[in-house]
Amino acid sequence: MPALALTDHGALYGAVDFYTTAKAAGIKPIVGVETYIARGSRLDRDAKVEGHGKPFHLVLLVKSFIGYQNLVSLVTSAHLEGYYYRPRMDKQLLREHSEGLIALSACLQGEVSRAIQEQGIDAACAVALEHAAIFGSGNYYLELMSHGIPEQESVNAGIRAVSRRTGVPLVVTNDIHYVRGEDAEAQDIMVCIQSGKTVDQPDRLKMIDHPELYMKSADQMAELFPDDAEALENTLRIADACDLELPLGKLILPHFDVPAGLTQDQQLRKLAEAGIAARYGALTPELSQRMEHELGVIAKMGYSGYMLIVQDFVAFAQGRGILTAVRGSAGGSLVSYAIGLTDIDPLTYGLIFDRFLNLERYTQPDIDVDFMDDRRDEVIAYVTEKYGSDHVAQIVTFNTMLARAAVRDVARVLGMSYGEADRVAKVIPTGPAAPTLSESRVAVPELEQIAQAPEVARLIDLAEKVEGLVRSTGTHAAGVVITRDPLTTLVPIERPKGKVEGYQTQYEDKQIEKLGLLKFDFLGLSNLTILDHALKLIQQQRGITIRREDIPLSDAKAFALLASGETTGLFQLESAGMRRHIQALKPDRVEDVMAMVALFRPGPMEYIPRYIARKHGQ
Repeated sequence: MPALALTDHGALYGAVDFYTTAKAAGIKPIVGVETYIARGSRLDRDAKVEGHGKPFHLVLLVKSFIGYQNLVSLVTSAHLEGYYYRPRMDKQLLREHSEGLIALSACLQGEVSRAIQEQGIDAACAVALEHAAIFGSGNYYLELMSHGIPEQESVNAGIRAVSRRTGVPLVVTNDIHYVRGEDAEAQDIMVCIQSGKTVDQPDRLKMIDHPELYMKSADQMAELFPDDAEALENTLRIADACDLELPLGKLILPHFDVPAGLTQDQQLRKLAEAGIAARYGALTPELSQRMEHELGVIAKMGYSGYMLIVQDFVAFAQGRGILTAVRGSAGGSLVSYAIGLTDIDPLTYGLIFDRFLNLERYTQPDIDVDFMDDRRDEVIAYVTEKYGSDHVAQIVTFNTMLARAAVRDVARVLGMSYGEADRVAKVIPTGPAAPTLSESRVAVPELEQIAQAPEVARLIDLAEKVEGLVRSTGTHAAGVVITRDPLTTLVPIERPKGKVEGYQTQYEDKQIEKLGLLKFDFLGLSNLTILDHALKLIQQQRGITIRREDIPLSDAKAFALLASGETTGLFQLESAGMRRHIQALKPDRVEDVMAMVALFRPGPMEYIPRYIARKHGQ
């Protein structure tokens, strides 16, 4: 097939990944949404008016970049203004944002189909003509479908009659919920998982009753519609009309105001020079050479604005008494140290700037900034006010089903007891590098053994099919996107789950980066909150004011405490494994702690005993 459309219900979650994946495979991606259209206004909340919250379906496909922007606006409004059971838009919105879009009449829940079933052909013709007027000549089609559903055949006859009377063209489509026919049961299980039902509940949505919602071939579709040659050909006409080019790979930095007469590069240099004078007293040849190198790389990569933005919100937090810490490769930058992002002198510790940014490896900068977890929201509120609420949003995350969780969920849906599910689940490995279910079948003999029982084999087969699928959406723990143009010029927005304020993107961080937008990491860290409380208690009870930067890194009592292994509550030193190693190491200088943190990760962990032995002269 030369083209494929992705039309998720009510949202654009998969659009960017779908677009790039299809392009890489040589298939034209058609971005779209199967929308929910309110029966009245999207602002109505009256169940009587709304038909008990059951809006009509309508498929919208993107023809051009203008159409994409219109669809993003429509989907955003549906979530922010029209949400009532589902994200709903209305015909007023469609009239305002119809340019660059093709509309299809949708399935049995479409307004034309409902009119055929409930009011007759005259009413259905009126709906079709209204839709055609909204989207313009050649941009609206009536859909013919065949999924083995009895009422669909009578609706198809009505659709053909509406087409003859109105002149609105027909198109043959297929409602695809899974790729292969044999995936019908797995899809049914997934619907149960997401809706919290079991397979034997009579009141649930049953996908299994319609096992033909898979991706049929062109030949199969032609067999189903032998007398609709033109409607079949219209799928190609629609594909030809859709020609979206997303602006991928080009960095779009947020706008940051600098003093009149200065560029962002010059402003960053000014701050760096002032910071080096304050921290070092004088600009030595070594400092000058390092600073010039770093500023040159930052400027060439176009990241001066990024550094200024981060410096600005970190300075805001520090000015408000919100403890901050920057970790990661930004600690290797002299410029980061000079402008107050970090408290670590990279020259003293021999830290390398090129791990942060270098011209050989063109990646987006990534500065992880920790804030006290009980005051993180103040910093997000600051950037929201500074750049505008329509330029700042938290980032969605998709919660996928891992192997063990998939087994437990499928077992619950199938009505298996907790004990039966637990017996299977607990033999499946977990952890960051845990194998998939199919890999576990080979690697874990016990799993293969208990899978001899037919009910367990069925459980694992179904769990394999749903493993890795998205179970639900959440909010990224740290990611915030700040954009130069209003968010909805590129990114669809929704509310974070359970909240009535604030915005959240419908694209994950990797999709945001593909669009050239910058993600900033605002991490909430409880350790900083504990430190702040401790400093305040010392001030209140002892009358001693402690500044973090004045605490010596050579205090013998501090190292004795670390060597005791009593490190609960110490960031990165509190896991059972780390406590064991730090106790054996008996650190007496901060470099020992740095080395242990660097070694305590997959790969270099095997060298920890050797490092400890060398530390003790063995």
